[in-house]
Amino acid sequence: MKNITLKQLRYFEALARHKHFGRAADASAISQPALSMRIKELETSLGTALFERGPRQVSLTAFGEEFAPRARDILRAVDELGEMARAATTGLSGRLRIGVIPTIAPYLLPALIGELTRAHPQVDMQIRETVTPRLLEELQDGLLDTAILALPIEEPTLVETPLFEEAMMLVRPKAEADAPVPGKDKLREMRLLLLEEGHCFRDQALSYCDMPAQQPRAGLDGSSLSTLVQMVGAGIGVTLIPEMAVRVETRSAPVCVGHFAGEPPKRTVGMVWRKTHPLATQLEEVAAIVKRAAVSLIDGVTD
Repeated sequence: MKNITLKQLRYFEALARHKHFGRAADASAISQPALSMRIKELETSLGTALFERGPRQVSLTAFGEEFAPRARDILRAVDELGEMARAATTGLSGRLRIGVIPTIAPYLLPALIGELTRAHPQVDMQIRETVTPRLLEELQDGLLDTAILALPIEEPTLVETPLFEEAMMLVRPKAEADAPVPGKDKLREMRLLLLEEGHCFRDQALSYCDMPAQQPRAGLDGSSLSTLVQMVGAGIGVTLIPEMAVRVETRSAPVCVGHFAGEPPKRTVGMVWRKTHPLATQLEEVAAIVKRAAVSLIDGVTD
């Protein structure tokens, strides 16, 4: 068997992740024919096929399924060698890959990018916005350095750093502005609009209302908080949004925002990263910057 190169492993990982030659080639900044050739060379070196080629996408063979986690371990270890060298220098610099969930990204990122750029102008931030399960998977695969999401995660291989708490706010049509804010018992009887499955904020809202996650909800789910708020403005129902989203999402919709009485529903937002990450000390510094940006943002909402 000929020597396997790191480039071949990176192309393999890209194709295994995207399951499409065109998308994998774009992600790898290489032409599709060149990617296909490198994958074929790798399979020839191994003496067996890694992928089954279909008309529209590819899938891993049984051997490819076994090969994939070992390839990712090798690539992560190589990347961490580079991170060790960065960690040995003073200050935070170079690439920083940050994942953020969709119910945080649009509201926190403008403030965070400004704060982080001022504190560390030499950092090259690369932002990835997606749902929690995918962020955790990409953290474990070494594709992200850290992620900002709702805690707890309870994954033993990750460090969890709580940063702040924020309340969930009730959004109703503007015509209901003078009506009392309903309690959760009453809320269960209302037409509650929620994010589609896969979003942790959906699960948090259902938990507060003591509603089963698998309850049929045809036509009541949206793909973004913006969509939900606009649906409320159209009189379709009510929804919950996190405190940091209030200013952005309610400025162009005929809605009103209410605080729940007593102990309001809250979520804890924090950062997570791999326990083995060489930049752990620097990531703690980033966490402090995230907290500062978020607290300033939420204070602006409640003032």
